[in-house]
Amino acid sequence: MNKKEARTGFIFTKHKPKDQSPFEKLFDVFQELITHTSGDVDEALDWLKQLDEEYKLTTDDYTLDDFVGDLKKKGYLREEIKMDGTNGLAITEKTERALRKRALEQIFGKLRKSGAGNHRTKQTGRGDEQAGEFRDYRFGDSLEQISMTESFKNAQINHGLGDFTLAENDLVVEETMYKTQMSTVLMIDISHSMILYGEDRITPAKKVAMALSEFITTRYPKDTLDILVFGNDA
Repeated sequence: MNKKEARTGFIFTKHKPKDQSPFEKLFDVFQELITHTSGDVDEALDWLKQLDEEYKLTTDDYTLDDFVGDLKKKGYLREEIKMDGTNGLAITEKTERALRKRALEQIFGKLRKSGAGNHRTKQTGRGDEQAGEFRDYRFGDSLEQISMTESFKNAQINHGLGDFTLAENDLVVEETMYKTQMSTVLMIDISHSMILYGEDRITPAKKVAMALSEFITTRYPKDTLDILVFGNDA
């Protein structure tokens, strides 16, 4: 009796987008606009109003005024006095962090996983990353370097299990690795060619700068990032 071979294949279903609150939907658009306007809240809200009129982004239950009010309540916008003495709105540090995190996810979030990358060197000493190797304690070694587990084990081997004794020659130090400190310089072209023929090349460059800033700040806080812009002059 012949058995039918089991076959595998693909099953296609209707795409169901992730449910987002009205605030989250508008906030995604707002973050993109505030990046384009380089932090100009009034200009970004004007663009958002035009998009809302064309694409009906808001509803009667959740208006653009409700969205702006939520931005203030959640700490994304703050009141400020402009140069002309009038009241206005400005982004906060919380918004800046959100923009950097968003840029990092957009640019680096889909990169393929590769080998481990870090700043380790081959030099052992008073570093901040464990090397997995042990040596005898030497005068001058810090207490943080002493491996208590290995030291207690030596004490039991050398002195028995009766009366616990821990001597200097029982102490074992775990080697650590030096890490290098790196500086990154990002050069951004701000000449007229970056907006030539109606193509916006400035915004992607700003996103790269924000993504690098977020990546270095969170992953390598001892490193530095410097931005150099150049057009007619540097």
